[in-house]
Amino acid sequence: MPINRVFIMVARLEALTWAGLLIGMFLKYGLETTDVGVWLFGRLHGFAFLAYLIVAVVAGLRLRWPWWATLVAVLAAIPPLVTFPLEIWFRRAGLLRAATASSSQ
Repeated sequence: MPINRVFIMVARLEALTWAGLLIGMFLKYGLETTDVGVWLFGRLHGFAFLAYLIVAVVAGLRLRWPWWATLVAVLAAIPPLVTFPLEIWFRRAGLLRAATASSSQ
């Protein structure tokens, strides 16, 4: 699968697991009903976060992003839900187009 598609998928997954974790935290700490959401989405988000960081660096190298774009992509994983709008911005800016035929393999 081309790295640009992998980046899109993992960026969306990272944002969705962030949302799940935030909902889980609201249920646990706000409503004090259950901690299942935090237990489940905490694990899922931990995996998605690490996967996103790796994929962002690999995408930056393979798609030949400027250094600032790779840095912004990595930092976008820290605040909740930022990877989703970042992916849209990068797509519109042309940063998710394959640099060469060999980079999309």
